[in-house]
This record gives sequence, structure tokens and C-alpha cells, in this order.
Amino acid sequence: MTEDAVDRIIAQWRREMPELELDSMALFGRIHRISRKLGARLHELRARQGLGPNEFDVLATIRRSGEPYTLSPKEISAAMMLSSGGLTGRLDKLEAAGFVERLPDPGDRRGLKVRMTDLGREVIEDAVRIGIAAQDEALAPLTPQERRQLDGLLRKLHAGFEDQPFD
Repeated sequence: MTEDAVDRIIAQWRREMPELELDSMALFGRIHRISRKLGARLHELRARQGLGPNEFDVLATIRRSGEPYTLSPKEISAAMMLSSGGLTGRLDKLEAAGFVERLPDPGDRRGLKVRMTDLGREVIEDAVRIGIAAQDEALAPLTPQERRQLDGLLRKLHAGFEDQPFD
């Protein structure tokens, strides 16, 4: 296999601290670099549609909730592990863009519902399709069997982190 940037970093650490076992550093270094590079690519693609990562996440949460594509702010916040204050600015941007509308909650006079508009649905569905294409492109060097194997290994690794909150 071709040497990559992580190999060069590991070689430097081996030279400087030969007593260390560096396999975990190499694995997590590659995971981190792949995640950052793919994240930057997805950010670029979504920005072309007028979506930042935060707005994408809100629209995706509403869209995958199913018909009628309407949730309360509390439901959105819970699904995204986000404070209500953090959600307000995102909803403001999405409403200004015409992607969602805030409506009175018919079951609670004090409450609101957030409904995705037809434009919002079109934009999020396009963004998801484009994102999957970019992810498939990133995985192109792997065979279908290698993809399944990698998925199983990452699932096993992820299970150890699943209950830990994001900061």
C-alpha cells in the first residue's frame, strides 16, 4: 500500500518515542482525517443549496420523522440533543429561507409546531441524495465486502461510545 500522511506522522513518533505502541494513533488518525475531509466536502455541497450543517440537521430531523413533516421545537431539540436556545436561531434561518414555517400547536395554545414546506422537503431530499453520492464516491476504493466488513467493525467500535454525549 501507498504511504499516507498518517504513516509519516507515525514514523516521526516512532523515531521520537520508540517505546510507544502506535497502532491506535494510526487508526484514529485516519478516522479523524477521513471524517474531516468528507465533512468539509458535505459542507461545501450543502452550502450550494443554502444549507449549513445546523440547518441540514434540522431539516433532516423533520423529514425523516415522516408525514406530515411537522414536529414541535421540543421534539426537534430532543432528537438533535440540542437546547431550545440553540434551535431558535436555526429555525429563524430556515423560516427566512422558506424551508419551514412555524404554526400554532392545535393541541396546546402556548405551543408551536414546525412544519417543513414543499421547498424545504425538495431541498433536504436533494441534499440527502447528493450527500449519499459523495459518501459512495469516498467509499469507491472499497469492494462491497470490504464496505460491509468496515461497517461491522465501526459499528462494534461505535457501541463503546454510543451513550457518550457530543460536546
